[in-house]
Amino acid sequence: MSVHLLLSAGRGPAECAWALARLLRRLEADATLRNVETHRAETVPGDRPGTYRSVLLRISGTGAEAFAASWTGTLCWQAPSPYRTGTGRKNWYVVARPCQVDVPRTTFSEADVDVVACRTGGPGGQHRNKVSTAVRATHRPSGIVVVVDTERQLGLNRRLAMRLLRQRLEDGDAQAGRAATTARRRVHDELVRGDPVRVERPGVPEQDPSARGRTRWRP
Repeated sequence: MSVHLLLSAGRGPAECAWALARLLRRLEADATLRNVETHRAETVPGDRPGTYRSVLLRISGTGAEAFAASWTGTLCWQAPSPYRTGTGRKNWYVVARPCQVDVPRTTFSEADVDVVACRTGGPGGQHRNKVSTAVRATHRPSGIVVVVDTERQLGLNRRLAMRLLRQRLEDGDAQAGRAATTARRRVHDELVRGDPVRVERPGVPEQDPSARGRTRWRP
């Protein structure tokens, strides 16, 4: 079992990219404690050394989905800015969202297609009206139906119907891939300041069972 989690600093300042790098290390340490594996599938570096604008993580192992859920939402790194000593702001926000990366490809098999001979109207003369040369092909797994009457031979129309069904499925897979990419891009605009699901601070973490996924810290 594996899931992907996208962490993004959104349109925030350089401190958010700095916070993302710290939160990423905290998340990876938490994963190690829970015997969950993480892999940085994709990283976009920030303007400052050692920072990230976004990181795509692949999380795998028993409990991967629950672990990802515990880190999903607005995350806060609470610490003074390392770049602007005069600012009083200490809360830097990052968004984490599960996302689809590996869009499954639809396998096409003619055994999954029901083909029925039928008659259609239109040009073709008496021969087309008297003989059922058109075909209606239904791909059972997807429910896609095509009707082909281009040729005057049933076998040729059947062949064309199979080709058309295959193309429809490939087009659907391509559209699903584009939709997944668009959804990942939208994550960067979903960052909401405030009401974080986790607040992390520099120091050694001490898990508090009553904190519902939050972390408290030893002084």
